[in-house]
Amino acid sequence: MSEDNGGLKSGNPVLEGWYADPEPRIFDGKYWIYPTCSAPYDEQTRFDAFSSDDLVHWTKSERILEMSSVSWARRAMWAPSPVERNGRYYYYFAANDIQSDAEYGGIGVAVADRPEGPYRDALGKPLIDRFVNGAQPIDPHAFIDEDGSAYLYYGGWGHCNVVRLGEDMISLNSFEDGETFKEVTPEQFVEGPCMIKRDGKYYFMWSEGGWGEPDYSVAYAIAESPAGPFRRVGKILQQDAGVATSAGHHGVLQIPGTDEWYIVYHRRPLSRTDRNHRVVCIDRMKFAADGSIESVQMTFEGVAARPTSGWPAE
Repeated sequence: MSEDNGGLKSGNPVLEGWYADPEPRIFDGKYWIYPTCSAPYDEQTRFDAFSSDDLVHWTKSERILEMSSVSWARRAMWAPSPVERNGRYYYYFAANDIQSDAEYGGIGVAVADRPEGPYRDALGKPLIDRFVNGAQPIDPHAFIDEDGSAYLYYGGWGHCNVVRLGEDMISLNSFEDGETFKEVTPEQFVEGPCMIKRDGKYYFMWSEGGWGEPDYSVAYAIAESPAGPFRRVGKILQQDAGVATSAGHHGVLQIPGTDEWYIVYHRRPLSRTDRNHRVVCIDRMKFAADGSIESVQMTFEGVAARPTSGWPAE
């Protein structure tokens, strides 16, 4: 954390250690960040989580889900995305980095009774275990719309799908047209989908470039429907020669009851060359008057303290 003009700030990176692919959430009146433990694939065998009351001080919950608790996971777990429904927490993640349908793995789901877990495998097998529409089954992102409909966006290798989740959150429902997997790939999509809704519009975001390369970045589209069509608007987050490179695979926080938004993402410190040297950072994300997303300015200071006690009353 750092001090700026007398105000307490989070500092960047906001978490200690090598972490990536952060999914920020608000659960039980607290801020949460669920990241990947950034390491060589064969060492990505667990997940940690972090909670805060003010975006500045973070408490680590260790090993909320371990590979030993997922019978089908054999290599690399990453990109978690939890959501809450009916008092339970459903945690979607990628495992095994399958390269074809001949390999076993894909996207799994675990469940817990508390945000910090411990989580347990809900199915004993992947929820999505094959390539559909060319999308590698990785990088899940769960989104629950205002009408209660639950969606899971996912994909790699330049293709993105969206599926509807069943009421039980551990099965797939079809869309009204009978399809189960809808391809929603926007131009230049690589991986790391993320969805938010603001003023009735669906803002779909994703990562471009290579995660191990300096050009990793975030772009977005806007649509009238959670299934698009999504037409690329432009980049909102990318490397800065004075701050960091490889800025991408993000999530977004909205302060309840406000139009105040934060982007949580990973980046690589300047002069670092190890592709796994990724750190989690947080900065403000702002909208222009026309509803477009302004370019995010990466900082070392991070964001000002935003105590949950200061949220507007519901």
